[in-house]
Amino acid sequence: MTVFKDGVSANTHPMNLLPDGAEPQTDRIPLYEVYMRMAEELAKRSTCLRLQVGTVVTDATLEHVLAIGYNGNAKGLPNMCDSAVPGSCGCIHSEMNALVKAPGAVRDKVVFVTDSPCVMCAKLMINSGVTHVFYRRPYRDPSGIELLATAGVVPVHYDRWKDEWR
Repeated sequence: MTVFKDGVSANTHPMNLLPDGAEPQTDRIPLYEVYMRMAEELAKRSTCLRLQVGTVVTDATLEHVLAIGYNGNAKGLPNMCDSAVPGSCGCIHSEMNALVKAPGAVRDKVVFVTDSPCVMCAKLMINSGVTHVFYRRPYRDPSGIELLATAGVVPVHYDRWKDEWR
């Protein structure tokens, strides 16, 4: 029987697996939750009127933050949406902002994002060598998560620890 360090069975990331007979570690905040909270803090910088999203990209061992992002306008443009019409705000998605800054040569990236990705961001993650996507809240359209799973990227709805260690 597989044991998961953080007690979240959906989290099949290799760093989360324990040998048989080991107990989950619940006495301190899991590193996955630390990165998720970093993404939540980044989302607070978003200027999008509808949905503030933050993203953290790490390496496979969770030892290095490769890039961060939040949704908003392009660099040098006014920090505001182009439009208040849903789907037409003109904001660059947080995942795109983060992945464009992440080193392309690094494979097996892990992404932590506050809201599950849209289809286009999912495609970008697939092409960027992402292996796992941790998200706090499911987006209204599950197509991005479905696409990730189809392509072999592991999506993990990670909300188990959101109210702990506050």
